[in-house]
Amino acid sequence: TATATVAGLLGQAEGPGRDADGAIAVDVLVVLDAPQLDVDDAAMLVELLADGSCLVLSGDPGTLWSAGPGRVFADLMAAGICPRIASRTPDFGPIGELVSGIGIGELNQVEAPGKEVVIVPVRDAAEAIHRTVQLVADSVPRAIGVPAEETQVITPGHGGAAGTRALNAALKERLNPGPGRFGGFDPGDRVVYVPAPGRIRPGLVSGADAEGLRLECDGEPVVVPKEQADQAVRHGWAVTGHQAAGLRWPAAVVVLPGDATAALSRPWVYTAFGRGERHLSVVHGADAALPRAVAEVGPKPRTTRLQKLVRAQVPGA
Repeated sequence: TATATVAGLLGQAEGPGRDADGAIAVDVLVVLDAPQLDVDDAAMLVELLADGSCLVLSGDPGTLWSAGPGRVFADLMAAGICPRIASRTPDFGPIGELVSGIGIGELNQVEAPGKEVVIVPVRDAAEAIHRTVQLVADSVPRAIGVPAEETQVITPGHGGAAGTRALNAALKERLNPGPGRFGGFDPGDRVVYVPAPGRIRPGLVSGADAEGLRLECDGEPVVVPKEQADQAVRHGWAVTGHQAAGLRWPAAVVVLPGDATAALSRPWVYTAFGRGERHLSVVHGADAALPRAVAEVGPKPRTTRLQKLVRAQVPGA
């Protein structure tokens, strides 16, 4: 059994390699977090599987769709041509109870005697940033025992008064202050490396030299060329909901500023609230927009022909 990312498998940097015919050398390929699979990567995977190989797509249909085009997982489920096994077991505890309710359109109050879920009301973006920094740097480590480096901040967008840019600036000032001598980054900065749209690798800055910005991602050294660093590397104390999809951390702080309510939907809230394994803090400035999004706002429609095309391949479907 081998494990690999989809990008690494397609690029032949990870996984079992190719057979003599150029196909991926596997009998069974299991893709986890399959809702994140866009139509281009899905097409490449299918083309690279040998006849007789088995493809298993596994994932939670309630999460956000891929950042790239299509909705492959949802279309294949809707087409009804593949065997389906419903095997999801909800996460235990207050976070699991909260997220399960969101999945069916209900934002329920849950009992959290161990402070597994904490709601922090805020009046404006400035207070949202202040309370977020306080939670990550002090409250969560002290009350929950999760250090700042294992706590992820999630917010709807990059821009705005409490988007990822503003939050990352405030969190860097508190957690790793420095002049940003490597193109805005310093050693020890928490970052996300985006090698392709919709794909992120969390990491830390370890340095920089003539070759580029040096990162440590999952224990692996990565060098990002200087000319790519501006576009491919962002500070990573705070990320968007789409960037967080498919990843989990011991603790998550979800920031819902008042100017970002238009971006909220049931899949976004379901995804963001489910990223914390032991603890979830919600910095809440969205007022009634949050329960309304959970109850009424489904996934944004995407135009796709995949469901119709795959049905046409199966007589009688």
